[in-house]
Amino acid sequence: MSEKFAAYAHPDALVSTDWLDKNLDTPGLRIVESNEDLLLYDTGHIPGAVHIDWRRDLNDQLVRDYIGPEAFAAMCSRYGITPETTVVFYGDKSNWWSCYAMWVFHLFGHTNCRILDGGRAKWVAEARPLTRAIPEPAPVTYPVPPRRLDEEIRAFYADTLTHMKAGLPLVDVRSPGEFSGEVTHMPEYPQEGVLRGGHIPGAKSMPWAKAANPDGTFKSAEELRDLYAGTLGLKQDDNIVAYCRIGERSSHTWFVLKYLLGYQNVRNYDGSWTEWGNMVRSPIERS
Repeated sequence: MSEKFAAYAHPDALVSTDWLDKNLDTPGLRIVESNEDLLLYDTGHIPGAVHIDWRRDLNDQLVRDYIGPEAFAAMCSRYGITPETTVVFYGDKSNWWSCYAMWVFHLFGHTNCRILDGGRAKWVAEARPLTRAIPEPAPVTYPVPPRRLDEEIRAFYADTLTHMKAGLPLVDVRSPGEFSGEVTHMPEYPQEGVLRGGHIPGAKSMPWAKAANPDGTFKSAEELRDLYAGTLGLKQDDNIVAYCRIGERSSHTWFVLKYLLGYQNVRNYDGSWTEWGNMVRSPIERS
């Protein structure tokens, strides 16, 4: 284990590109690519990796929610994942969407998960093997699991409103312009229908990207503590809610806080600003 990984609260939550390259054929391991750019996987992916499309595979197509237990079990069975499988997630955008996919897996109690440090960009930059061959996992059965971790790792609008009124820590991981209310979307992204800009009253700004190095890897434990404990003043026993626009960037911050820094009580408000900024009479601050 590298010195960098050893300094994290949960070193086994990450794997390195070197480790994964040497363990591509390890039994009981399933590699999952999940990207914002849904076309990337087909241009070449890590050998053996399956593609989980966050829109099609993880989200209910009618209700604004995630898939139910039956659909989750069917997806895992289709991709050769059993409850005992170690799942290694990676993707683009410094692992935004791989952290998001991992977070959804946690909702169903599948916590035997890892993130590839540096994600897709680091793997490609190091000229490690890629393939266009689509894997055909052997059929497996994933028993239908309960959705049992929503209350533990997920915050809904009412939860977040109560959290705000109690003055508990809220971490806004969006860009500074989104936080201030200057814009209602990420730079270089289209407007997505949010009616009001700003942030949840009392929230503190800590853009997700500050936790990542230029090569997409996570910053060191010391650097992360400087950001979240130092700059934001978060304490280990704090009750924390993180949010962004739809929950993907805040999944990255959730992973950093929970697994790399060891904060025990962290929830992701996945409704985030697309819900809060459109909710009638929702309180908003601007700065």
